[in-house]
Amino acid sequence: MRYWWVSHRRTAREEIAGRFLWAARGGAGPRNPTRETLRIAAPGDLVLSYAAGLIGAVGRVTDHAFVAPRPAGFGQADAPFGETGWRLPVLWTPVAPPVAVAPLFPDLAPLLPARHSPLNRLGRGEQKAYLSQIGEAAFARVLRDARVDLAALARADIAGLTLADQREAIDDAIAAAVAADPGLSATVKQQLVVARKGQGVFRERVLALEPRCRVTGVTNPWLLIASHIKPWRSCDTATERLDGANGLMLTPDVDRLFDRGMIGFSDEGAVLVSPALAEADLAAMGLEGLAGRCVGPFTAAQAGYLAWHRRWVFVGGG
Repeated sequence: MRYWWVSHRRTAREEIAGRFLWAARGGAGPRNPTRETLRIAAPGDLVLSYAAGLIGAVGRVTDHAFVAPRPAGFGQADAPFGETGWRLPVLWTPVAPPVAVAPLFPDLAPLLPARHSPLNRLGRGEQKAYLSQIGEAAFARVLRDARVDLAALARADIAGLTLADQREAIDDAIAAAVAADPGLSATVKQQLVVARKGQGVFRERVLALEPRCRVTGVTNPWLLIASHIKPWRSCDTATERLDGANGLMLTPDVDRLFDRGMIGFSDEGAVLVSPALAEADLAAMGLEGLAGRCVGPFTAAQAGYLAWHRRWVFVGGG
């Protein structure tokens, strides 16, 4: 189990009520490691919620993060970082009354990490820190005198808080917007709806470019899934959602690994394996020795989408 400290700033209300954390990666400049940590947090990890000098809630991570658009009505303080980010499902429970951090700082300071600390040398929230990993000792010190039932949090029902649940809700909202778009014909709307599930004209276009699973070599179309490289929910246009170059035909196990960012591909066709994926699990799936395996080069159009996948989906990608 890992322990985390999130500094919400202007987004605490939306994130607590919505039962998630969300952050954009940032612009073209250097990465902010405390935003990238959303993809490291794992189910069962515990998170301290910090805003306005107070720890007001504790959260339990319920699933892994996934790429998702900025939530509706989300704090506009982050707007310059762009509309695409990572969303981490979290179940929250309140700390009542909230814990003031400033009086704890003399005890807390030695327990916080030297790099990427959530607090600066004055005991105030570090401006650039979003989700900082802390140790169990720091977590326990913050909550030592607080009233919060961690046992109940561990037992709580997580209905609606899996990655699949939250992605489905987001996709439903986007599908409703597509259906209401007056600029799209009825035919295109129908194509887009079925493309969400990897069916219809999208599947046909992907299959024409990719007649087999790149990893396993399976060619039977009944055993293959038409998987978006740039996820359906993250596409900017109808063209991207229906573009055959934005897809791969993959067997179900490989599709799940690719969809979760556990594997990716270089433009030249080398398989990239996330450090978060255990070799033993790959071996159990019959995919041992996958890292670095060449599956053949991709077209220039495919390479553009694969670069997006490496940036936003692949865990440990560049």
